[in-house]
Amino acid sequence: MSKFIQRQITPIIEAQKSKFPVLAITGPRQSGKTTLLKEIFSDYSYVSLENPNTRSFALDDPIGFLNRYDHKVILDEVQRVPALFSYIQGRVDESKIMGQYILSGSQNFHLLNNITQTLAGRVALFKLLPFDFTELKQSALLANSYAPASIKGFYPAIFDRDIDPVVFYANYIQTYLEKDVTELMNIRDLKQFRTFLGLCAGRAGQLLNFSALANECNISHNTAKAWLSILESSYIIFLLQPYHQNFNKRLVKTPKLYFYDTGLLNHLLGIRTAEELDENRLKGNIFENMILAEYQKQNHHLYLHKDYYFWQDSNAHEVDLLMKKAQGFSIFEIKATQTISNALFKEMDRFEETAAPEKVNKTLIYGGAENEKRTRYDVVSWQNVPDFMG
Repeated sequence: MSKFIQRQITPIIEAQKSKFPVLAITGPRQSGKTTLLKEIFSDYSYVSLENPNTRSFALDDPIGFLNRYDHKVILDEVQRVPALFSYIQGRVDESKIMGQYILSGSQNFHLLNNITQTLAGRVALFKLLPFDFTELKQSALLANSYAPASIKGFYPAIFDRDIDPVVFYANYIQTYLEKDVTELMNIRDLKQFRTFLGLCAGRAGQLLNFSALANECNISHNTAKAWLSILESSYIIFLLQPYHQNFNKRLVKTPKLYFYDTGLLNHLLGIRTAEELDENRLKGNIFENMILAEYQKQNHHLYLHKDYYFWQDSNAHEVDLLMKKAQGFSIFEIKATQTISNALFKEMDRFEETAAPEKVNKTLIYGGAENEKRTRYDVVSWQNVPDFMG
């Protein structure tokens, strides 16, 4: 966690400490999980199972290990000793102590599998993603325009240690490929996986076509699905699902692919400066990706538990972001332009006609700096997205 930046999720986690015997925090590598937990649970012991000696103790003698660390303990990289989960289940069922164990790990695939299999109903699960706009704005660290913000990305180390984003992301990709991917799956050709990652970047903000992705990377359809699953579980990418209510129209049923961090996305696309981004043909996709990622981050950091969708019919009429409400919809058009024109509202108006008589709240999120309140629309600067969460 940054020495400058307070994380929004902190009071959310603190509020659940007295309600669940186990708390678990997941998220991508380098999102600040360990530092955050040490700050929130400063009176807890911290034990990392990345340490070979500690891991050997836990593997050889899990009962003795948990006798030593039986209360108020943070177990980091706990997925490295899967047997501990069953013992933890038995102990919390017997003790009834709230906040007894805090679990974290960087291999979310294994961590989440173990949690769902053994600790369901006993654990409060949190996701810590890279910095969101609110966290950066509170410390006056959010760029004034979206292009440099997008290029820099949102990982804490970039802000904490003033690391050049090019250097950070080059090392991040190498570490992620060499450590996580090779441990999670038997990928013999890392170069091929790196190609796959780059192809995913080129499809950010687009409908996901597994067959095309697999063919272009020269891998099987099943391999593409497995690799994509790893990227999802590691919080590198997320899939936005389409909204399916019929409205008597044929609708797209394929999800869209996005990256959690646009710094990583730009790096994979070879975009290194704000000027390069401004001139790139994928500028609109990248801007849309940054806004969609912000909604994901706010959703998890504030524990909102909201469901987000896009909507698209067979004629390619589309709404970038949709939320179903008790009465009607909140919909959002996302455009990188800094100039507002009537044409930007057409897709939202078309959806409103399709959804009638349901009530539709319409918001344009754009690349400019000013908010506008219009009769039929809200016009929102990209920087103020957290104020318009629907």
